[in-house]
Amino acid sequence: MTVRTRRRPRTRIGWRAVGTWAAVAGVLFFTLFPAYFMVASSVSVQTGSGTDVLLPEALTLETFHYVLTEAGFLLYLRNSLVVALITVLGSCVLALLAATAVARFRFRMRTSILVMVLVVQMVPLEALVIPLFLQVRDLQMLNSLIGLSIVYIALSVPFAVWMLRGFVAAVPVEVEEAAYIDGASWGRMFWSVLFPLVAPGLVATGIFSFIVAWNEFILALTFLNEGDKYTVAVGLRQFFGQYTTDWGAMMAASTIITLPVMLFFLAVQRGLVSGLVQGAVKG
Repeated sequence: MTVRTRRRPRTRIGWRAVGTWAAVAGVLFFTLFPAYFMVASSVSVQTGSGTDVLLPEALTLETFHYVLTEAGFLLYLRNSLVVALITVLGSCVLALLAATAVARFRFRMRTSILVMVLVVQMVPLEALVIPLFLQVRDLQMLNSLIGLSIVYIALSVPFAVWMLRGFVAAVPVEVEEAAYIDGASWGRMFWSVLFPLVAPGLVATGIFSFIVAWNEFILALTFLNEGDKYTVAVGLRQFFGQYTTDWGAMMAASTIITLPVMLFFLAVQRGLVSGLVQGAVKG
C-alpha cells in the first residue's frame, strides 16, 4: 500500500518571492539611479547629451581636474569642512549639556523650555533668514566662517536636544548614584559614566549637524559675499550660466561634495546604528 504525500503548492510562495525581489529592485533603482547618473555624467565625454551619458562610450577625468584646480573647489571644500567641524562640535557639546539639564534636573518652566525648543525647530528656515542676518550683522560676523558656524549651531541644537534627551533619560539614575557613593564629583560622573553611555546618541546628533552644515545653501549665500569664503553649496552655482550650464563640471563637483558625507557615514556607521537602536528601544 503506497501512501501519497500531498505537496504544498509553491506557486503562491514563488510569486511572493518574485514580488519581494521586484520591490527591493525598484527601491534600489529609485535610490541609486541619481547617484549613478551623477557619476556617469561627471566622467562621460558627452556631458550635455542627456540620456547618452547613461552608457558613456568614452571616459575622462578632465572635469574633476578642472573643478579641483581651475574652479577652486579645494578652497570651498576646506571652508565647508571647517564650518562642519565647528558645527558638529558646538552643537554636540551644547545639546549634551542642555539634554542633561532637562532630563536630570527639575526647575521652573522646564516643560515650557522643551516646548519652545520644539516650536523653534518647526519654524521654516526662510522665515529665519532676515532675523539671523540682522543679528549676525550686529555682531559684525558677516562674511565669516565662524559666524556661519554659529548660525548652523543654533539651527542644529533644538533637534539635537530632543534627540539626546531620550538617551540621557534612558541611563538609570542608580548608575549615577553609584558613582557618587564611590566619591566621584558631578563632573567626574558626567565624563566617566554618563558620557560613554550617551556616546551613540552623540554620533547620531553629529551626523545630523554635519549634514545641516554641509548641504545648507540659503544662509551661506546670504551671509558670505567673498569668493574665498564660499562653501561647497555656494561654490556649486558658478557652473550655472545665464544661457548655458557646464553639466560635466557640475556633476563632477556634486560627486566631490558627496564623498565627504559618505566617508563620514562609513566612519561612524557602527555608532549610528547603535544609537538609533538604543534611541528607539529606550528613548
